[in-house]
Amino acid sequence: MTVSLVLASASPARLTTLRSAGVEPEVIVSSVDEPAVVAAAEKTLGTLDPADVALLLARAKGEDVASQVESDSLVLGCDSVLEFDGETFGKPVDADQATARWQAMRGGSGTLHTGHWLVDARDESSGATFGVVASTVVHFADLTDDEVDAYVATGEPLHVAGAFTIDGLGGPYVTRIEGDHHNVVGLSLPVLREMLAEVGVGFHDLRG
Repeated sequence: MTVSLVLASASPARLTTLRSAGVEPEVIVSSVDEPAVVAAAEKTLGTLDPADVALLLARAKGEDVASQVESDSLVLGCDSVLEFDGETFGKPVDADQATARWQAMRGGSGTLHTGHWLVDARDESSGATFGVVASTVVHFADLTDDEVDAYVATGEPLHVAGAFTIDGLGGPYVTRIEGDHHNVVGLSLPVLREMLAEVGVGFHDLRG
């Protein structure tokens, strides 16, 4: 049995993670207005915890794309945020914000939360839709001002949650992690395996 997976994310790192595990998903990027989704939820529920923000956005992306797909597929939405000193850090809006964040984070630790939302959009399925948050503690090196400036100048921090990567140019600035490495990249493969099992699909079934 081969099951098709649709990845509701524009992240090249998530796509690479799946490909490295032998999965070639279809990529469909959602049209979700992320700030608007968070603002609407907080208007009703109050301030959301960082993990809740990640799951909320993963659900919005997954369900938005699931409403568009015509293929017999599973749809996976993902979103990541960094929790640092009680604040929620998504992608920086500009280089100044990225610099300020790194000046605060250097020598410290944060928790990277990734929300995973799976929608069973197969023709003959229960239509299950559910999510899981995976969290990994990240310890940052104590960067000098020159190192912060040089890293921000590469442009990479502007495109990723928390203004850092572990699998790219930011790798030298992460001293260690506690938890799943893949989760820091943006998609926890062990979590995905467990979610697939909930709908009767083995991870190996995606490899066709």
